[in-house]
Amino acid sequence: MLGHLGRSALLALAIALPAAAEPVTTFTLDNGLNVVVIEDHRAPVVVQMIWYRVGAADEPPGHSGIAHFLEHLMFKGTDTVGPNQFSAIVEAQGGDDNAFTSWDYTAYFQRIAADRLDLVMQMEADRMRNLRLTEEDVATERQVILEERAQRTDSSPGALLTEQMRAAQYLNHPYGIPVIGWRHEVEALDRTAALTYYERFYAPNNATLVIAGDVDPSAVKALAEEHYGPIAPSDGIAPRNRPQEPPQLAERRLSLADERVSEPYVFRTYLAPERNPGDQKEAAALTVLAELLGGSGQTSVLARALQFDSQTAVYSTAFYDGTSIDDATFGLIVVPAPGVGLAEAEAALDRVIADFLATGPDPAALERIRTKVRAADIYSRDDVMRLARRYGEGLSIGLSLDDIDSWDEALSAVTEADIMAAAEKVFDRRNAVTGWLTRPDTDTAAGTPAPEAVPAVPTGQEVTE
Repeated sequence: MLGHLGRSALLALAIALPAAAEPVTTFTLDNGLNVVVIEDHRAPVVVQMIWYRVGAADEPPGHSGIAHFLEHLMFKGTDTVGPNQFSAIVEAQGGDDNAFTSWDYTAYFQRIAADRLDLVMQMEADRMRNLRLTEEDVATERQVILEERAQRTDSSPGALLTEQMRAAQYLNHPYGIPVIGWRHEVEALDRTAALTYYERFYAPNNATLVIAGDVDPSAVKALAEEHYGPIAPSDGIAPRNRPQEPPQLAERRLSLADERVSEPYVFRTYLAPERNPGDQKEAAALTVLAELLGGSGQTSVLARALQFDSQTAVYSTAFYDGTSIDDATFGLIVVPAPGVGLAEAEAALDRVIADFLATGPDPAALERIRTKVRAADIYSRDDVMRLARRYGEGLSIGLSLDDIDSWDEALSAVTEADIMAAAEKVFDRRNAVTGWLTRPDTDTAAGTPAPEAVPAVPTGQEVTE
């Protein structure tokens, strides 16, 4: 067994060496379908993912939730695959499948034995243009989504606060609209709206096909040309010119009191830059900053200051994900300790941020975090599903293959000066939304009882169950 020094030395060596590049092949079919093939021959397994470059931020006004609604309807069948049989067929072959919707994309995937790729590719290509919907299908699935919203959002005070804060964060951009949709608009979605959206956006010239696993690129190309090649492109695809944010001039503050709350907490988000094609330096710095501030419950800046030194919190975190087309958010959450009010907890949070801006990160901690972040990025390549998602998501938001491949290099190149410049830019209260989650009978200035759980970090995706 390796001793501590042996393991540390090996880890340092792994991080010092360039990440092993996966063999990646790309090509584009005549109808505009982008195809990415990622070879990984360690197991006879393959993942097929089809990423449509359309999501909740691309929905027509008044039709919030239509992207997620159509995601559900895509499992209703075609002339060749019966209603609700798609997943059953995949499962019968020993595989699994699902789908998810975000603001910038909608994706569908199957994970299956490599020798079954032909089958799932044929099925996925079939439903790209041959979806069949009845009025009953639409009515049934609309009710499923309304129940999903009731369970995941309306019955969760934390989810409601997140939804309200996001709506306040984006003054003009459609990122402020929930992926699952506003209830009153989901209730009005119908078959015509779904088919109009489907026929315009679900087309080869608006999609990226990612195949990852035990495959040969030439064989994949032959299958893609056979199954996807005959599909006609859509003439409704246009540049994604969305409304942009005006200058934000004042912090917004929200307080949501709900008798179901068991763990009052302070939640703040700031408008933050996204990963930009050809220039990922700022996003890399923000990724490392989030890890420094709140990535560990024991060693992060927030944890040490709030949970151990002052003992004003039992939980704290920071998060950032710049994988979006337009402005993202940088978030902070603090759950107060017993007897500590939300006002006191927020004041303590502000002091930690001010101190960090004045003193900067500890050099040793920065080196440790930078190594940890890059290591996590490298190790994620051991999973073909995560590989497929890495490329599919990146390409769907406009990043290039070079941007995706060089992300770990951008993370390892982050300096203290980069972090401080990013922090000074992001921590501007004019661009912030601060939310308090509490109970109607709680004196938030005086104190709160001990929390029973910790709030979840928002993911921004709706997954079909």
